[in-house]
Amino acid sequence: MDVSLDGVREKFLRSYANLPVGAREEIIVVFEDGPLSWKAAYFEVVNETSRGIEILEKIKSLNIL
Repeated sequence: MDVSLDGVREKFLRSYANLPVGAREEIIVVFEDGPLSWKAAYFEVVNETSRGIEILEKIKSLNIL
């Protein structure tokens, strides 16, 4: 994982942990193939998939966290 994304990853994980369970189904990012909920994004980020890296890059570029 890119070192510049480490801070974004940590903020994302902290934010996810503090979300009410019901809010985890809400959309956090939208890609060309559709939206992703917090829950789906969490799975990708924790498992450090290529999609997880895309999610973190998008969150960083949009200044979401």
